[in-house]
Amino acid sequence: MSDVVITVRGESNARVRAEEAAVRVTVSTDGPARGPVVERAQERAASVQDGLVAHLRSGEVSEWSSARVSVWSDRPWNNEGAQLPLVHHAAVELSATFTDAGALSWWLGDVAESDDVQVTAVEWRLSPTTRARVEREVAADAVHVAVERATAYADALGLASVSAVEIADAGLLAAHPETPAPLGARMMAASAGGPSFSLQPPEIVVTSVVEGRFRAE
Repeated sequence: MSDVVITVRGESNARVRAEEAAVRVTVSTDGPARGPVVERAQERAASVQDGLVAHLRSGEVSEWSSARVSVWSDRPWNNEGAQLPLVHHAAVELSATFTDAGALSWWLGDVAESDDVQVTAVEWRLSPTTRARVEREVAADAVHVAVERATAYADALGLASVSAVEIADAGLLAAHPETPAPLGARMMAASAGGPSFSLQPPEIVVTSVVEGRFRAE
């Protein structure tokens, strides 16, 4: 039998407990007078920042920032179609990365007591070092799976040796891929849901899919 080209796909994944939580909150105020509205937003934001600084010093927060400050005004309309007096608004967006779920739960419970603070997002993730390590391990395992599949096909054909010709992320070996997969491993949360005040880090699923072309003889 002449040489045969075998094309296979290898997949692998790992489940790793999340290590960090990126949280975003918005402090927003409104009222009929611009000065007091802005002042109240600044005071409430300063209080939130003080809590973040305390957690940063204790090592429960790795970083925080005040992303954006917005001040604007509008004139709302009532149910009868009449335009009401001017209303002023102020908003301050803050973000922080927590490395301790217990500290995050306590902090969210504290800031949620104010009507001026809204928690807009809590995103669980791995640390950069862990993510890079796990992605390398999962990608290597996906290649091993592809080699094993190609070897099994070759054995079934009575061919003795298998050598790699091409290895690529899923979709890159196709002649006309419709939706090429991004390079490297894909990462997503294993579970999703709204933030609560008794938070447990979810598992992060790190997945790698590769395609390989092998020559068997």
